[in-house]
Amino acid sequence: MQRKTFDMLVSAGGLVVVAVLIVAGSLCAWGSSYISGQVHNQLAAQEIFFPPASAFAHAKVGTEITPSMIPSVSQYAGQQLTTGAQAGAYADHFIAVHLSEMPFGGVYAKASAAALANPKSVADAATVAVIFKGTTLRGLLLNAYAFGTMGQLAGDAALAAFLLAGIMLLLVLAGLLHYRRVPATLELGVVPSEFANRTPVSV
Repeated sequence: MQRKTFDMLVSAGGLVVVAVLIVAGSLCAWGSSYISGQVHNQLAAQEIFFPPASAFAHAKVGTEITPSMIPSVSQYAGQQLTTGAQAGAYADHFIAVHLSEMPFGGVYAKASAAALANPKSVADAATVAVIFKGTTLRGLLLNAYAFGTMGQLAGDAALAAFLLAGIMLLLVLAGLLHYRRVPATLELGVVPSEFANRTPVSV
């Protein structure tokens, strides 16, 4: 096989890879945009807001804001909940904390079992209702967090695909340049005469 033919085949294959990477990157970018948009719109419609910054200045165990919330929740103080990252922080470091402070540790299954065992207890029924609402909201927010993370990963994959496509395109251009410089009669695996007659340089 002639070296020119080999270079052209490799370059053509490289162009195919570039096209595949661009298509994959475009699909990932679209997926990231779509997921992020859906997460934002669905969360914004709920009109959930983080407590104001002033609330975090008086964090205390047993109140709305506990000291454990400051590292993770205070960064979103006063903001509307619209992103997956915010949803994860609100679910795991705000709702979960308050649930854990409730009877039965905020576990719905335990509270429900206690209420069923004592069906006339208004307090147990109220506790079950509150825990159910909190657990449900936390689960929905964690779903939003999961989808938001997927959107972010899709965006990262799109960036990686475009970077690889750029690198591959440079390699293809280098291959085409080599194609133009190789003699038409040179066979694959044969060293050109201008290199074959050179004396090796000793180190």
